[in-house]
Amino acid sequence: MLRNFFLQCAARLRYPKLLALSLALFIADLIIPDFIPFADEILLGLISLLLAGLKKRKAGKGQPG
Repeated sequence: MLRNFFLQCAARLRYPKLLALSLALFIADLIIPDFIPFADEILLGLISLLLAGLKKRKAGKGQPG
């Protein structure tokens, strides 16, 4: 499905680009409701990826290196 392909591509992005993509999709969905099919589901997936990336960054900082 297109949604799965989009989320797989987004999973390779890092924090600033992932945040920008999430914000752009959110604003587009607010301005034009249902313009992008499954935008709400894609946005939830992007936010999940974003929060998972933040959790990994914080967990990595606590370890001595």
